[in-house]
Amino acid sequence: MSQRVTIYDTTLRDGTQREGLSLSAEDKVRIAQRLDLLGVDYIEGGFPGSNPKDIEFFERARDLRLEHAQITAFGSTCRKDTPAEEDPGLLALIDTGCDALCIFGKAWDIHVTETLQTTLEENVRMVRDSVAYLKQAGKVVFFDAEHFFDGYAHNAAHALEVCKAAADAGADCVVLCDTNGGRLPHEITRAVQAVALAVDVPLGIHAHNDAACAVANSLVAVDVGCVHVQGTMNGYGERAGNADLVSILPALVLKMDRKCISAEQLKLLTEVSHFVAETANIAPNPHQPYVGSSAFAHKGGVHASAAARLPEAYEHLDPATVGNLARVIVSDLAGRASLTMKAQEMGIDLTGDPETVGSVLDSIKELEHQGYSFEAADGSLEVMLRKQLGTYEPVFRLESFRCIMEKREDGKVMTEATIKIHVAGHRYIATAEGNGPVNALDKALRIAIGQYYPTLAAIELTDYKVRVLDEKKGTGAITRVLIESGDGEKSWGTVGVSENIIEASWAALVDAVDYGLSHPRQDNP
Repeated sequence: MSQRVTIYDTTLRDGTQREGLSLSAEDKVRIAQRLDLLGVDYIEGGFPGSNPKDIEFFERARDLRLEHAQITAFGSTCRKDTPAEEDPGLLALIDTGCDALCIFGKAWDIHVTETLQTTLEENVRMVRDSVAYLKQAGKVVFFDAEHFFDGYAHNAAHALEVCKAAADAGADCVVLCDTNGGRLPHEITRAVQAVALAVDVPLGIHAHNDAACAVANSLVAVDVGCVHVQGTMNGYGERAGNADLVSILPALVLKMDRKCISAEQLKLLTEVSHFVAETANIAPNPHQPYVGSSAFAHKGGVHASAAARLPEAYEHLDPATVGNLARVIVSDLAGRASLTMKAQEMGIDLTGDPETVGSVLDSIKELEHQGYSFEAADGSLEVMLRKQLGTYEPVFRLESFRCIMEKREDGKVMTEATIKIHVAGHRYIATAEGNGPVNALDKALRIAIGQYYPTLAAIELTDYKVRVLDEKKGTGAITRVLIESGDGEKSWGTVGVSENIIEASWAALVDAVDYGLSHPRQDNP
C-alpha cells in the first residue's frame, strides 16, 4: 500500500501574496477552522514577526483547538555568517509555540552568489545548522528547497547538496519548490527521481502556477515518490498563483487512490472552497474544476439528455463526492430532456406534457434570438414556465411608472421614481428617491406592496449587470439587464431585454420580486 500523503496548506501565508487579497487575524482563524474540518494536516499561519496580523494570529493560535491539523510557522534559514542559535528569525519561529515549523533555503546557486552574496559552502552551512537547531528544539521541521527545480537545471550538484544537508541535519521532509512556476511535468519527474536516490527522507512538492502546470506538477511528483504536498485553497498566491489544493485533493483521493483526507471530508470541498473565497472577498470562480457552479453543468440538449440517463458517461466523477451538484442549463441549445430536467429542479413536472415542453422551447429560442439569456436567470425561467402552465399569479398589476433624473448645480444627482400599481384590489401611487433609476423603482415598489408582502423585506438586489447587445446601433442598441437577488438563504438571477435600459431593468426587477415572493425564506411565516 502506498504511503499516506500529508497535505500542507499555505493559504494563510502564500495565498495572501495574491494581489488584492488581504486577511485579518480573525479571517485566518476562521479559515484555519474550516481547513481543519476538511482534514488537511498542516496549516501554515504566516511569517512570525513580519507584520502585526501574523503576530496576532500566532498568539490566538495557541488557544485554537483543532481536531486534526497542526498550525505551522514559516521562516528562513539563519542569515549568512550568523550562528543558528543567535538568529532572530529562528528564535521567532520557536517563540510561536508551534510544534511544526517550515524554513526555506536557497537551492539555486545564482540566488546564493547574487542575492545572498555568499559562498555555496556557507549556504550549505546555513541550511544544515538551521535545521539541526530547530530539531534540537524538539520541532517537526519541513525544509523548503526554494527554486529547487531551476537550481537543479543549472547546477544539479549544489541543489542536491542543499537537500542532503537538510536531510542529514534531521529534516522531517525536504520539500522541492518550483518557486518561479515555470517547470513542466517531465522536468519535475526527473528531478524528484534524482533527489529520491540522493536522500533518505520523505520528499514534498511546492509548485507555483506560472506555466499553468502547478496541479499537474504536484500530482506527477506524488506519482514518483513525494508524500507531502503544499498548496493553497483555490490556487491563491502571487502572480499566477500556487498549486490548487481544491483540484489536488480529489485527484489524490478519487483518481490516484492515495490516502490523505477521508471520503466524508472530501464532500466538504465545495463548501470550504467557497467559504475561503467569500472570506477573502473574492467571487468564487464558476468554472473552477470540481467545485465551480459550472463544473458539472450540461448545456447542449443531446448532451444533457444523455447525461441524465448515464451521468458517468459525461461526468468524470460524481459531483456529490466533492460536495457539488450537476446542473442543466437551459438555452437555445436545449432539447426536450434538458428542459424537463431543469423544470424538475424547480419542482415543475413536465414529463407528461410534451406540448408545453415544445411550446416553452420555442419561446426560449425566440427570446434568446431577441437577446435574452436564461443561463444566469433561473428566476426568470421559472416565472416564464409558470406563465406557460397557467399557474402564475402576478403579485401586482402595473398601471404605469416614470423616472426623473435631476442633476443639480451643486453637482448632486437625484433620481425619483413614481409607480402606479394595483395590488389586492387597491390602486396605489408610490414615489421614492434612489441613487439611480433601478434603485428608485425598487424602493417605490416596496413602498406600494410591502404591507401585503412582508417577506419582501428579506429580498435584496445584490448585483446588477448591463450588456449592450448590438453596439453599432449606439444609443438605440438593445440592452440586456441581469439582476442577481438574494434573501440571505438563497440567490437567483433574472433578466430583461429592451432598447430602453429602464424598461429592461423593470422586467428583471419584477421577475426578481415574483420569484422571491413565491419562494420565501424558511424562517419566514
